[in-house]
Amino acid sequence: MGVIERYRDLLPVSEKTPVIDLEEGSTPLIKADPVAEMIGPGYNVWLKCEGLNPTGSFKDRGMTVAVSKAVEEGSSAVACASTGNTSASAAAYAARAKIKCIVVIPEGAIALGKLAQALIHGARVIAIRGNFDDALGIARELTDKYPVKLVNSINPYRIEGQKTASFEICDHLGRAPEYHALPVGNAGNITAYWKGYKEYREKGRTHALPKMLGFQAAGAAPIVEGHVIEHPETLATAIRIGNPASWKQAEEARDESGGLIDKVTDDEIIEAYRLLAGEVGVFVEPASAASVAGILKKAKEGYFRSADEPVPQKRDIVCVLTGHGLKDPDRAIKCVEQPPVVEAKLEDVVREAGL
Repeated sequence: MGVIERYRDLLPVSEKTPVIDLEEGSTPLIKADPVAEMIGPGYNVWLKCEGLNPTGSFKDRGMTVAVSKAVEEGSSAVACASTGNTSASAAAYAARAKIKCIVVIPEGAIALGKLAQALIHGARVIAIRGNFDDALGIARELTDKYPVKLVNSINPYRIEGQKTASFEICDHLGRAPEYHALPVGNAGNITAYWKGYKEYREKGRTHALPKMLGFQAAGAAPIVEGHVIEHPETLATAIRIGNPASWKQAEEARDESGGLIDKVTDDEIIEAYRLLAGEVGVFVEPASAASVAGILKKAKEGYFRSADEPVPQKRDIVCVLTGHGLKDPDRAIKCVEQPPVVEAKLEDVVREAGL
């Protein structure tokens, strides 16, 4: 079942809410020993693989609630600005609900895999000459002036759905992790996870809270730099955002949890991206790898507590992997050697295979 039915008692839905779902959620929490070894002894590293949601990203968790509530409220159309994953998810859930979906994207700044999804699901996609922040401004104005529901993460129902991933992590581990790392773009996800962890503790289902560790791309790090980035630049298109809609809430999650928000370079992101694929066996889109790049950076800086401190069990670090690698296949191709072409003879294949 989807996240609404699994966590109905913790979501703003009623018997009158038409549940528009695609059986999202229940994504795996995979242990990543190669990453843990780089952090140091005394730690477990877990990967919350949100790319295994129906449209390939974490956005589905929030979208099921946002679209369900939009239909409940009588909306016949939804709209969003997007760098890719939001558009794919909104288009899919709108198709499921049989309502219209309007998507505003920055021209040339959306990975092909994501654009293909939005288009095939029947969304009306409109590219503008500007960046994501310009697109969001237009989407907000559109939904203010016309009978269309905005389904970006400034919609509180999106945050409500996305928080369910923190419930799943606690259910899996039997407790909250000590550290929770994730990429930060528009900052809705760090807001949602922190909200979920706090609610689970309030319900008595866990007894502790994690330190929230958010990581922005160095060329798109407005929270880290303390000011809006007019022209954000990073190959991690999903977090190429210069003025996050949930900026204040992200800072609150950081401060309340005793965590941090830092930045990682594109080179660090690609290094983690290749590590995950080549040594852990998990293929993600580049932005997802920012969480792993971030904890590796902090480990080198000596951030994590000494493993010599007496603890009853290993400390858990959970890294959110927000989207599947097939969202941006072009980036993967650019990061590897192209396959050789040989004659259709066994000996030629054996030679190239190094056997």
